Amino acid sequence: MSTILEMRAITKEFPGVKALDQVNLSVAKGEIHALVGENGAGKSTLMKVLSGVYPHGTYTGDIVYDGQVKSFGSIRDSEDEGIIIIHQELALVPLLSVAENIFLGNERANRGVIDWRSTRKGAAEVLARVGLDEHPDTIVDNLGLGKQQLVEIAKALSKNVRLLILDEPTSSLNETDSEKLLDLLLEFKSRGITSILISHKLNEISRVADTITVIRDGAAVSRLDCSAGISEDDIIRDMVGRSLDDRYPPRIPHARDEIAMEVKNWCVTHPLHAEREVVKDVSFFVKKGEVLGIAGLMGAGRTELAMSLFGRSYGAHIRGEVSINGAPVHLPNVRSAINAGLAYATEDRKTYGLVLDDTIRRNVPLADLEGVANGIVVNNAKEVAVGNQYRDRLNIKSSSIEQETVNLSGGNQQKVVLSKWLFSDPDVLILDEPTRGIDVGAKFEIYTVIRELAASGKAIIVISSELPELLGITDRLYVMNEGRFVGEMPTEDASQEKIMATIIKSGDQA
Repeated sequence: MSTILEMRAITKEFPGVKALDQVNLSVAKGEIHALVGENGAGKSTLMKVLSGVYPHGTYTGDIVYDGQVKSFGSIRDSEDEGIIIIHQELALVPLLSVAENIFLGNERANRGVIDWRSTRKGAAEVLARVGLDEHPDTIVDNLGLGKQQLVEIAKALSKNVRLLILDEPTSSLNETDSEKLLDLLLEFKSRGITSILISHKLNEISRVADTITVIRDGAAVSRLDCSAGISEDDIIRDMVGRSLDDRYPPRIPHARDEIAMEVKNWCVTHPLHAEREVVKDVSFFVKKGEVLGIAGLMGAGRTELAMSLFGRSYGAHIRGEVSINGAPVHLPNVRSAINAGLAYATEDRKTYGLVLDDTIRRNVPLADLEGVANGIVVNNAKEVAVGNQYRDRLNIKSSSIEQETVNLSGGNQQKVVLSKWLFSDPDVLILDEPTRGIDVGAKFEIYTVIRELAASGKAIIVISSELPELLGITDRLYVMNEGRFVGEMPTEDASQEKIMATIIKSGDQA
Protein backbone atom coordinates (compact mmCIF):
# COMPACT_ATOMS: atom_id res chain seq x y z
CA MET A 1 0.00 0.00 0.00
CA SER A 2 1.13 3.55 -0.71
CA THR A 3 1.76 6.02 2.10
CA ILE A 4 -0.89 8.66 2.77
CA LEU A 5 0.78 10.34 5.76
CA GLU A 6 4.24 10.91 7.12
CA MET A 7 5.00 12.96 10.19
CA ARG A 8 8.73 13.65 10.35
CA ALA A 9 10.69 14.64 13.44
CA ILE A 10 7.70 16.29 15.13
CA THR A 11 8.69 18.13 18.32
CA LYS A 12 6.16 20.00 20.47
CA GLU A 13 6.93 21.78 23.72
CA PHE A 14 4.78 23.31 26.44
CA PRO A 15 6.17 25.41 29.30
CA GLY A 16 8.48 23.10 31.21
CA VAL A 17 7.47 20.00 29.26
CA LYS A 18 8.62 18.47 25.95
CA ALA A 19 5.44 16.65 24.92
CA LEU A 20 6.84 15.29 21.63
CA ASP A 21 10.48 14.66 20.84
CA GLN A 22 11.43 13.99 17.19
CA VAL A 23 8.42 11.73 16.58
CA ASN A 24 8.13 9.94 13.23
CA LEU A 25 4.87 8.37 12.06
CA SER A 26 4.08 6.69 8.75
CA VAL A 27 0.54 5.62 7.81
CA ALA A 28 -0.39 3.59 4.74
CA LYS A 29 -3.39 4.49 2.61
CA GLY A 30 -6.50 2.50 3.53
CA GLU A 31 -5.13 0.95 6.74
CA ILE A 32 -6.25 1.12 10.37
CA HIS A 33 -3.22 2.43 12.22
CA ALA A 34 -3.29 2.23 16.02
CA LEU A 35 -1.50 4.71 18.22
CA VAL A 36 -0.88 3.41 21.74
CA GLY A 37 1.00 4.53 24.81
CA GLU A 38 0.57 5.45 28.44
CA ASN A 39 -1.44 8.49 29.48
CA GLY A 40 0.67 11.57 28.83
CA ALA A 41 2.88 9.77 26.30
CA GLY A 42 1.96 12.29 23.59
CA LYS A 43 -0.58 10.44 21.42
CA SER A 44 -3.32 13.07 21.50
CA THR A 45 -0.76 15.87 21.20
CA LEU A 46 0.61 14.30 18.00
CA MET A 47 -2.89 14.06 16.52
CA LYS A 48 -3.66 17.66 17.47
CA VAL A 49 -0.53 18.69 15.57
CA LEU A 50 -1.74 16.70 12.55
CA SER A 51 -5.27 18.13 12.64
CA GLY A 52 -4.26 21.77 13.09
CA VAL A 53 -5.45 22.12 16.69
CA TYR A 54 -1.81 23.04 17.31
CA PRO A 55 -1.13 25.14 14.18
CA HIS A 56 1.98 25.20 12.08
CA GLY A 57 4.63 27.28 13.80
CA THR A 58 3.85 25.97 17.29
CA TYR A 59 5.86 22.80 16.63
CA THR A 60 8.87 21.75 14.59
CA GLY A 61 9.03 19.01 11.97
CA ASP A 62 7.08 18.26 8.79
CA ILE A 63 3.67 16.84 7.94
CA VAL A 64 3.71 15.15 4.53
CA TYR A 65 0.20 14.31 3.29
CA ASP A 66 -0.39 12.75 -0.09
CA GLY A 67 3.23 13.43 -0.94
CA GLN A 68 3.10 17.15 -0.18
CA VAL A 69 4.37 19.05 2.85
CA LYS A 70 1.41 20.68 4.62
CA SER A 71 1.26 23.64 7.00
CA PHE A 72 -2.13 23.49 8.71
CA GLY A 73 -2.96 26.73 10.48
CA SER A 74 -6.31 25.53 11.83
CA ILE A 75 -8.69 22.58 12.01
CA ARG A 76 -10.47 23.99 8.97
CA ASP A 77 -7.26 23.67 6.93
CA SER A 78 -6.83 19.96 7.77
CA GLU A 79 -10.54 19.26 7.20
CA ASP A 80 -10.29 20.78 3.73
CA GLU A 81 -7.76 18.02 3.00
CA GLY A 82 -10.11 15.31 4.33
CA ILE A 83 -8.37 14.88 7.71
CA ILE A 84 -11.05 14.72 10.41
CA ILE A 85 -10.42 14.23 14.13
CA ILE A 86 -13.01 12.96 16.61
CA HIS A 87 -11.89 13.85 20.13
CA GLN A 88 -12.52 11.77 23.25
CA GLU A 89 -14.95 14.45 24.49
CA LEU A 90 -17.66 14.58 21.85
CA ALA A 91 -18.06 17.97 20.16
CA LEU A 92 -21.84 17.84 19.76
CA VAL A 93 -24.37 20.48 20.79
CA PRO A 94 -26.85 18.52 22.95
CA LEU A 95 -29.94 20.64 22.28
CA LEU A 96 -29.53 20.76 18.50
CA SER A 97 -30.85 18.06 16.18
CA VAL A 98 -28.76 15.32 14.63
CA ALA A 99 -28.92 17.06 11.24
CA GLU A 100 -27.92 20.42 12.70
CA ASN A 101 -24.95 18.85 14.44
CA ILE A 102 -23.79 16.97 11.35
CA PHE A 103 -23.59 20.13 9.28
CA LEU A 104 -22.63 22.57 12.05
CA GLY A 105 -19.94 24.84 10.61
CA ASN A 106 -20.48 23.20 7.24
CA GLU A 107 -24.06 24.33 6.64
CA ARG A 108 -25.96 23.61 3.45
CA ALA A 109 -27.30 27.02 2.49
CA ASN A 110 -28.47 29.12 -0.43
CA ARG A 111 -27.47 32.78 -0.22
CA GLY A 112 -27.01 32.61 3.54
CA VAL A 113 -30.29 30.77 4.21
CA ILE A 114 -30.08 27.16 5.39
CA ASP A 115 -31.63 24.66 3.01
CA TRP A 116 -33.36 22.38 5.52
CA ARG A 117 -34.54 19.91 2.90
CA SER A 118 -30.98 19.39 1.67
CA THR A 119 -29.69 19.31 5.26
CA ARG A 120 -32.10 16.57 6.33
CA LYS A 121 -31.50 14.57 3.15
CA GLY A 122 -27.72 14.81 3.53
CA ALA A 123 -27.94 13.86 7.20
CA ALA A 124 -30.10 10.83 6.38
CA GLU A 125 -27.54 9.69 3.80
CA VAL A 126 -24.55 9.79 6.15
CA LEU A 127 -26.58 8.32 9.02
CA ALA A 128 -27.37 5.36 6.78
CA ARG A 129 -23.65 4.96 6.03
CA VAL A 130 -22.86 4.58 9.74
CA GLY A 131 -25.87 2.32 10.33
CA LEU A 132 -27.74 4.74 12.60
CA ASP A 133 -31.51 4.50 12.21
CA GLU A 134 -32.49 7.86 13.70
CA HIS A 135 -34.54 10.69 12.23
CA PRO A 136 -32.37 13.71 11.33
CA ASP A 137 -34.58 15.93 13.52
CA THR A 138 -33.88 13.88 16.67
CA ILE A 139 -32.36 16.00 19.44
CA VAL A 140 -28.83 14.75 20.18
CA ASP A 141 -29.37 14.87 23.95
CA ASN A 142 -32.02 12.17 23.56
CA LEU A 143 -29.47 9.71 22.13
CA GLY A 144 -27.24 7.36 24.10
CA LEU A 145 -23.47 7.73 24.03
CA GLY A 146 -23.03 4.99 21.43
CA LYS A 147 -25.39 6.72 19.00
CA GLN A 148 -23.81 10.11 19.70
CA GLN A 149 -20.45 8.65 18.74
CA LEU A 150 -21.97 7.49 15.45
CA VAL A 151 -23.34 11.01 14.87
CA GLU A 152 -19.76 12.31 15.25
CA ILE A 153 -18.58 9.82 12.62
CA ALA A 154 -21.48 10.73 10.34
CA LYS A 155 -20.38 14.35 10.74
CA ALA A 156 -16.90 13.33 9.59
CA LEU A 157 -18.33 11.54 6.55
CA SER A 158 -20.27 14.67 5.59
CA LYS A 159 -16.89 16.41 5.20
CA ASN A 160 -15.62 13.82 2.69
CA VAL A 161 -13.20 12.26 5.14
CA ARG A 162 -10.10 10.51 3.78
CA LEU A 163 -8.14 10.17 7.04
CA LEU A 164 -10.24 9.64 10.16
CA ILE A 165 -8.62 10.12 13.59
CA LEU A 166 -10.47 8.64 16.57
CA ASP A 167 -9.21 9.45 20.07
CA GLU A 168 -10.47 6.84 22.57
CA PRO A 169 -13.76 6.37 20.68
CA THR A 170 -14.99 3.47 22.85
CA SER A 171 -13.92 4.71 26.29
CA SER A 172 -17.52 5.54 27.31
CA LEU A 173 -19.29 2.84 25.30
CA ASN A 174 -20.64 -0.51 26.39
CA GLU A 175 -19.37 -3.66 24.78
CA THR A 176 -22.16 -3.86 22.18
CA ASP A 177 -21.71 -0.27 21.00
CA SER A 178 -17.94 -0.72 20.96
CA GLU A 179 -18.27 -3.76 18.70
CA LYS A 180 -20.51 -1.82 16.31
CA LEU A 181 -18.01 1.02 16.09
CA LEU A 182 -15.09 -1.31 15.41
CA ASP A 183 -17.10 -3.08 12.70
CA LEU A 184 -17.75 0.32 11.18
CA LEU A 185 -14.02 1.07 11.04
CA LEU A 186 -13.44 -2.20 9.21
CA GLU A 187 -16.19 -1.25 6.75
CA PHE A 188 -14.54 2.15 6.20
CA LYS A 189 -11.28 0.34 5.51
CA SER A 190 -12.99 -1.67 2.78
CA ARG A 191 -14.05 1.65 1.22
CA GLY A 192 -10.48 2.95 1.22
CA ILE A 193 -10.80 5.32 4.19
CA THR A 194 -7.68 5.45 6.38
CA SER A 195 -8.12 5.50 10.15
CA ILE A 196 -5.82 6.34 13.04
CA LEU A 197 -7.15 4.82 16.26
CA ILE A 198 -6.02 5.86 19.74
CA SER A 199 -7.17 3.38 22.36
CA HIS A 200 -6.12 1.86 25.67
CA LYS A 201 -8.24 -1.23 25.01
CA LEU A 202 -5.64 -3.59 23.61
CA ASN A 203 -8.17 -6.27 22.69
CA GLU A 204 -9.82 -3.76 20.35
CA ILE A 205 -6.47 -2.76 18.89
CA SER A 206 -5.59 -6.40 18.24
CA ARG A 207 -8.91 -6.97 16.53
CA VAL A 208 -8.88 -4.17 13.94
CA ALA A 209 -5.40 -2.65 13.58
CA ASP A 210 -3.05 -3.35 10.68
CA THR A 211 -0.11 -1.47 12.20
CA ILE A 212 0.67 -0.18 15.68
CA THR A 213 2.94 2.70 16.61
CA VAL A 214 3.89 2.83 20.29
CA ILE A 215 4.70 6.18 21.86
CA ARG A 216 6.46 6.45 25.22
CA ASP A 217 7.47 9.66 26.97
CA GLY A 218 6.95 11.75 23.85
CA ALA A 219 8.95 9.50 21.50
CA ALA A 220 7.94 6.81 19.01
CA VAL A 221 9.64 3.68 20.38
CA SER A 222 8.34 0.94 18.11
CA ARG A 223 6.28 0.11 15.03
CA LEU A 224 4.51 -3.25 15.07
CA ASP A 225 3.07 -5.14 12.11
CA CYS A 226 -0.09 -6.88 13.32
CA SER A 227 0.05 -9.43 10.51
CA ALA A 228 3.18 -10.83 12.21
CA GLY A 229 1.14 -11.93 15.23
CA ILE A 230 1.63 -9.34 17.98
CA SER A 231 0.59 -10.21 21.53
CA GLU A 232 -0.85 -7.79 24.08
CA ASP A 233 2.19 -8.45 26.26
CA ASP A 234 4.44 -7.20 23.44
CA ILE A 235 2.43 -3.99 23.21
CA ILE A 236 2.43 -3.47 26.97
CA ARG A 237 6.16 -4.01 27.22
CA ASP A 238 6.80 -1.31 24.64
CA MET A 239 4.23 1.03 26.20
CA VAL A 240 5.54 0.98 29.76
CA GLY A 241 9.16 0.01 29.12
CA ARG A 242 8.85 -3.10 31.23
CA SER A 243 6.92 -6.36 31.37
CA LEU A 244 3.68 -6.50 33.32
CA ASP A 245 3.60 -10.18 34.15
CA ASP A 246 0.47 -9.69 36.23
CA ARG A 247 -1.87 -6.83 35.36
CA TYR A 248 -3.38 -6.88 38.84
CA PRO A 249 -1.65 -6.72 42.22
CA PRO A 250 -1.89 -9.89 44.32
CA ARG A 251 -5.32 -10.32 45.90
CA ILE A 252 -4.62 -10.63 49.62
CA PRO A 253 -7.96 -10.77 51.50
CA HIS A 254 -8.18 -8.05 54.14
CA ALA A 255 -11.92 -8.17 54.86
CA ARG A 256 -12.74 -7.99 58.56
CA ASP A 257 -15.85 -9.11 60.42
CA GLU A 258 -17.07 -5.54 61.01
CA ILE A 259 -19.51 -4.15 58.45
CA ALA A 260 -18.44 -0.71 57.25
CA MET A 261 -21.68 0.15 55.44
CA GLU A 262 -25.05 -1.54 55.11
CA VAL A 263 -27.89 -0.47 52.83
CA LYS A 264 -31.43 -1.82 53.20
CA ASN A 265 -34.38 -1.61 50.80
CA TRP A 266 -32.96 1.32 48.82
CA CYS A 267 -35.30 2.71 46.17
CA VAL A 268 -34.78 5.63 43.79
CA THR A 269 -36.97 7.10 41.06
CA HIS A 270 -35.85 9.07 38.02
CA PRO A 271 -35.53 12.81 38.82
CA LEU A 272 -37.69 13.80 35.82
CA HIS A 273 -39.96 10.78 35.36
CA ALA A 274 -41.63 9.93 38.66
CA GLU A 275 -43.16 6.76 37.25
CA ARG A 276 -39.74 5.28 36.44
CA GLU A 277 -37.96 3.51 39.32
CA VAL A 278 -34.23 3.20 38.55
CA VAL A 279 -33.10 1.52 41.80
CA LYS A 280 -35.50 -1.09 43.12
CA ASP A 281 -35.34 -2.35 46.69
CA VAL A 282 -31.57 -2.85 46.76
CA SER A 283 -29.93 -4.20 49.91
CA PHE A 284 -26.23 -4.90 50.39
CA PHE A 285 -23.27 -4.54 52.73
CA VAL A 286 -19.52 -4.04 52.52
CA LYS A 287 -17.04 -4.99 55.23
CA LYS A 288 -14.04 -3.07 56.45
CA GLY A 289 -10.98 -4.05 54.42
CA GLU A 290 -13.11 -5.46 51.59
CA VAL A 291 -13.06 -4.57 47.90
CA LEU A 292 -16.63 -5.06 46.73
CA GLY A 293 -17.51 -5.05 43.04
CA ILE A 294 -20.81 -4.14 41.37
CA ALA A 295 -21.16 -5.65 37.90
CA GLY A 296 -23.85 -4.96 35.36
CA LEU A 297 -24.60 -3.73 31.87
CA MET A 298 -24.79 -0.03 31.04
CA GLY A 299 -28.15 1.26 32.27
CA ALA A 300 -28.43 -1.32 35.05
CA GLY A 301 -28.63 1.43 37.68
CA ARG A 302 -25.16 1.17 39.23
CA THR A 303 -24.20 4.85 38.96
CA GLU A 304 -27.71 5.92 40.00
CA LEU A 305 -27.37 3.77 43.12
CA ALA A 306 -23.97 5.20 44.01
CA MET A 307 -24.95 8.83 43.43
CA SER A 308 -28.20 8.52 45.35
CA LEU A 309 -26.32 7.09 48.34
CA PHE A 310 -23.78 9.90 48.17
CA GLY A 311 -25.91 12.64 49.66
CA ARG A 312 -28.81 12.15 47.26
CA SER A 313 -26.76 13.49 44.35
CA TYR A 314 -29.17 11.77 41.98
CA GLY A 315 -32.81 10.79 41.97
CA ALA A 316 -36.11 11.59 43.62
CA HIS A 317 -38.38 9.93 46.14
CA ILE A 318 -35.39 8.17 47.66
CA ARG A 319 -36.17 5.79 50.50
CA GLY A 320 -34.34 3.11 52.42
CA GLU A 321 -31.88 2.78 55.30
CA VAL A 322 -28.12 3.34 55.45
CA SER A 323 -25.79 2.46 58.32
CA ILE A 324 -22.09 3.32 58.48
CA ASN A 325 -19.90 1.66 61.10
CA GLY A 326 -22.99 0.20 62.74
CA ALA A 327 -24.84 3.48 63.23
CA PRO A 328 -27.82 4.66 61.15
CA VAL A 329 -27.03 7.77 59.11
CA HIS A 330 -29.15 10.38 57.35
CA LEU A 331 -27.48 11.67 54.20
CA PRO A 332 -29.60 14.51 52.78
CA ASN A 333 -26.69 16.20 50.98
CA VAL A 334 -23.10 15.68 49.89
CA ARG A 335 -21.58 17.41 52.93
CA SER A 336 -23.45 15.08 55.28
CA ALA A 337 -22.23 12.07 53.28
CA ILE A 338 -18.61 13.24 53.51
CA ASN A 339 -18.96 13.94 57.23
CA ALA A 340 -20.37 10.42 57.72
CA GLY A 341 -17.23 8.91 56.13
CA LEU A 342 -18.54 8.25 52.61
CA ALA A 343 -16.75 9.29 49.39
CA TYR A 344 -17.73 8.92 45.75
CA ALA A 345 -15.28 9.20 42.83
CA THR A 346 -17.46 9.90 39.79
CA GLU A 347 -17.21 8.16 36.43
CA ASP A 348 -17.16 11.61 34.76
CA ARG A 349 -14.00 13.16 36.16
CA LYS A 350 -13.97 16.12 33.77
CA THR A 351 -17.50 17.31 34.57
CA TYR A 352 -17.97 16.35 38.21
CA GLY A 353 -14.61 15.25 39.58
CA LEU A 354 -12.29 18.20 38.96
CA VAL A 355 -12.11 21.96 38.62
CA LEU A 356 -10.29 21.70 35.30
CA ASP A 357 -9.05 25.28 35.08
CA ASP A 358 -7.52 25.09 38.56
CA THR A 359 -4.29 23.51 39.74
CA ILE A 360 -3.46 20.18 41.33
CA ARG A 361 -2.75 22.08 44.54
CA ARG A 362 -6.23 23.58 44.58
CA ASN A 363 -8.07 20.39 43.55
CA VAL A 364 -6.62 17.90 46.02
CA PRO A 365 -8.03 19.44 49.25
CA LEU A 366 -11.47 20.31 47.85
CA ALA A 367 -13.37 17.58 49.72
CA ASP A 368 -11.84 18.64 53.07
CA LEU A 369 -10.88 22.32 53.00
CA GLU A 370 -10.90 22.39 56.78
CA GLY A 371 -7.86 20.14 56.64
CA VAL A 372 -5.79 22.89 55.01
CA ALA A 373 -7.35 25.89 56.75
CA ASN A 374 -6.72 28.05 59.76
CA GLY A 375 -10.25 28.81 60.80
CA ILE A 376 -12.03 29.97 57.64
CA VAL A 377 -8.87 30.90 55.74
CA VAL A 378 -6.97 28.39 53.59
CA ASN A 379 -3.36 28.03 54.70
CA ASN A 380 -1.26 28.12 51.53
CA ALA A 381 1.65 26.27 53.15
CA LYS A 382 -0.65 23.41 54.21
CA GLU A 383 -2.23 23.34 50.76
CA VAL A 384 1.19 23.07 49.11
CA ALA A 385 2.28 20.33 51.53
CA VAL A 386 -0.88 18.30 50.87
CA GLY A 387 -0.59 18.76 47.11
CA ASN A 388 3.00 17.55 47.06
CA GLN A 389 2.20 14.67 49.42
CA TYR A 390 -0.48 13.23 47.15
CA ARG A 391 1.42 14.02 43.96
CA ASP A 392 4.22 11.81 45.29
CA ARG A 393 1.94 9.18 46.83
CA LEU A 394 -0.06 8.55 43.65
CA ASN A 395 2.81 9.30 41.24
CA ILE A 396 0.95 12.12 39.48
CA LYS A 397 3.03 13.06 36.45
CA SER A 398 3.09 16.85 36.17
CA SER A 399 5.53 19.75 35.95
CA SER A 400 4.49 20.73 39.51
CA ILE A 401 1.41 20.96 41.71
CA GLU A 402 0.77 24.33 40.05
CA GLN A 403 -0.10 22.65 36.75
CA GLU A 404 -3.78 23.01 35.81
CA THR A 405 -5.61 19.68 35.80
CA VAL A 406 -7.04 20.37 32.32
CA ASN A 407 -3.50 19.90 30.97
CA LEU A 408 -2.98 16.51 32.64
CA SER A 409 -3.48 13.18 30.90
CA GLY A 410 -6.61 11.18 31.72
CA GLY A 411 -4.76 8.82 34.05
CA ASN A 412 -3.18 11.66 35.99
CA GLN A 413 -6.50 13.48 36.21
CA GLN A 414 -7.98 10.32 37.73
CA LYS A 415 -5.17 10.23 40.28
CA VAL A 416 -6.02 13.80 41.29
CA VAL A 417 -9.66 12.76 41.78
CA LEU A 418 -8.53 9.86 43.97
CA SER A 419 -6.20 12.16 45.89
CA LYS A 420 -9.10 14.49 46.63
CA TRP A 421 -11.13 11.73 48.21
CA LEU A 422 -8.22 10.05 49.98
CA PHE A 423 -7.43 13.37 51.67
CA SER A 424 -10.97 13.39 53.11
CA ASP A 425 -10.06 10.09 54.85
CA PRO A 426 -13.33 8.21 54.18
CA ASP A 427 -14.35 4.93 55.76
CA VAL A 428 -16.20 3.86 52.59
CA LEU A 429 -14.96 4.83 49.12
CA ILE A 430 -17.16 4.27 46.05
CA LEU A 431 -15.16 4.22 42.81
CA ASP A 432 -17.30 4.53 39.68
CA GLU A 433 -15.38 3.35 36.57
CA PRO A 434 -12.06 4.25 38.24
CA THR A 435 -9.86 3.32 35.26
CA ARG A 436 -12.01 4.45 32.33
CA GLY A 437 -9.89 5.87 29.52
CA ILE A 438 -6.49 5.25 31.11
CA ASP A 439 -3.61 3.00 30.15
CA VAL A 440 -2.49 -0.32 31.62
CA GLY A 441 0.42 1.19 33.55
CA ALA A 442 -1.74 3.80 35.27
CA LYS A 443 -4.42 1.16 35.87
CA PHE A 444 -1.95 -1.01 37.76
CA GLU A 445 -0.98 1.96 39.95
CA ILE A 446 -4.65 2.64 40.78
CA TYR A 447 -5.29 -1.05 41.47
CA THR A 448 -2.35 -1.01 43.87
CA VAL A 449 -3.79 2.02 45.69
CA ILE A 450 -7.14 0.22 46.02
CA ARG A 451 -5.50 -2.85 47.56
CA GLU A 452 -3.44 -0.67 49.92
CA LEU A 453 -6.58 1.12 51.07
CA ALA A 454 -8.27 -2.21 51.73
CA ALA A 455 -5.24 -3.37 53.71
CA SER A 456 -5.59 -0.27 55.90
CA GLY A 457 -9.19 -1.20 56.73
CA LYS A 458 -11.05 1.00 54.26
CA ALA A 459 -14.13 -0.41 52.54
CA ILE A 460 -13.96 -0.01 48.75
CA ILE A 461 -16.89 -0.36 46.33
CA VAL A 462 -15.84 -0.60 42.67
CA ILE A 463 -18.32 -0.11 39.83
CA SER A 464 -16.85 -1.17 36.48
CA SER A 465 -18.02 -2.17 33.03
CA GLU A 466 -14.81 -4.17 32.55
CA LEU A 467 -15.48 -7.62 33.94
CA PRO A 468 -11.80 -8.68 33.89
CA GLU A 469 -11.07 -5.66 36.09
CA LEU A 470 -13.72 -6.65 38.64
CA LEU A 471 -12.49 -10.23 38.63
CA GLY A 472 -8.91 -9.02 39.08
CA ILE A 473 -9.25 -6.61 42.02
CA THR A 474 -12.36 -7.42 44.06
CA ASP A 475 -13.08 -9.85 46.90
CA ARG A 476 -16.82 -10.17 46.41
CA LEU A 477 -19.32 -9.23 43.68
CA TYR A 478 -22.91 -8.14 43.37
CA VAL A 479 -24.57 -8.35 39.95
CA MET A 480 -27.08 -5.62 39.06
CA ASN A 481 -29.68 -5.64 36.32
CA GLU A 482 -32.60 -3.33 35.61
CA GLY A 483 -32.27 -1.56 38.95
CA ARG A 484 -32.04 -4.68 41.13
CA PHE A 485 -29.28 -6.78 42.65
CA VAL A 486 -29.81 -10.15 41.01
CA GLY A 487 -26.76 -12.08 42.22
CA GLU A 488 -23.96 -12.21 44.77
CA MET A 489 -20.81 -14.31 44.68
CA PRO A 490 -17.24 -14.45 46.02
CA THR A 491 -14.91 -13.28 43.28
CA GLU A 492 -12.90 -16.50 43.50
CA ASP A 493 -16.03 -18.36 42.39
CA ALA A 494 -16.96 -15.86 39.67
CA SER A 495 -16.27 -15.73 35.94
CA GLN A 496 -17.36 -13.51 33.08
CA GLU A 497 -19.65 -16.27 31.85
CA LYS A 498 -21.25 -16.71 35.28
CA ILE A 499 -21.86 -12.98 35.66
CA MET A 500 -23.45 -12.67 32.21
CA ALA A 501 -25.55 -15.78 32.80
CA THR A 502 -26.85 -14.22 36.02
CA ILE A 503 -27.82 -11.05 34.14
CA ILE A 504 -29.52 -12.95 31.31
CA LYS A 505 -31.38 -15.25 33.69
CA SER A 506 -32.70 -12.32 35.71
CA GLY A 507 -33.88 -10.63 32.50
CA ASP A 508 -35.77 -13.76 31.46
CA GLN A 509 -37.52 -13.90 34.84
CA ALA A 510 -38.52 -10.22 34.84
